[in-house]
Amino acid sequence: MNPQDVSTSFLIATDYIRAMRGGAQSYMLTANDGHAYVVKFPNNPQSLRVLVNEWLGCSIGRALGLTIPEPAILYVPATLVESSPSLVIQASNSTLKCSYGLAFGSRFISEGQLFDYLPDSAFSQVENVREFSGVFALDRWLCNCDGRQVVFCESERGFRAHFIDFGFCFNAGEWNFPDTVLRGIYAHKVVYQDVGGWQSFEPWLSRIESFPLTTLWAIAGEVPPEWVERDTLFLLVERIDARRSRVRELIAAVRQSQRNPFGAWTEDKP
Repeated sequence: MNPQDVSTSFLIATDYIRAMRGGAQSYMLTANDGHAYVVKFPNNPQSLRVLVNEWLGCSIGRALGLTIPEPAILYVPATLVESSPSLVIQASNSTLKCSYGLAFGSRFISEGQLFDYLPDSAFSQVENVREFSGVFALDRWLCNCDGRQVVFCESERGFRAHFIDFGFCFNAGEWNFPDTVLRGIYAHKVVYQDVGGWQSFEPWLSRIESFPLTTLWAIAGEVPPEWVERDTLFLLVERIDARRSRVRELIAAVRQSQRNPFGAWTEDKP
């Protein structure tokens, strides 16, 4: 595959900017649309499947109305990889060049200064703090087996939370659903202090429960065949759809656990 073949289908990475933190060893690249993207490569240390997870998780979350950076599928030319000595993957006993071809990209947030940490006292200034409840429901639905990752962008009213990193949905490369109560919770429990009942998860919970299968298929249909076999993806989508009706049960299990983050929840029944 060469850039001429993909010019009308995918964005094309044009320049290397810098390395990013994280286990997937992602990099920031610019694309031919003029935007910067945080890019995960097919030969990342976590699994090729995390690219699928990122595409599905970001796209589904955005369809629910959550603040998630725009996902993209980028073509990384071999010439860019070869001309960028820093584009490497550190394996256990070796260093590999990042693979060229189709990669996952998350558009870099460029509006104002970014923070990956806020003190508890600053969360009253996060204008979309209620979305933490919505993304919690999403993480339970998709079985995100990592802690919730967030970056904060300065806004006119304080800060805005942007929810990132869906690579460990469906248990990363395993594609099973080991539901445990501690998964997907944001480290600062103060974001859940106003959760008083099921209404606190709206409108996102109802949107999950009524999420159209046709929309799921449309999102999955954009996944490049280089990333996963169609039959395997078909089975994953079926399992995702089947879990929609269990999200309340999964949230309730967290509330009933010893690590319940919803201290203000007084409502007893769904």
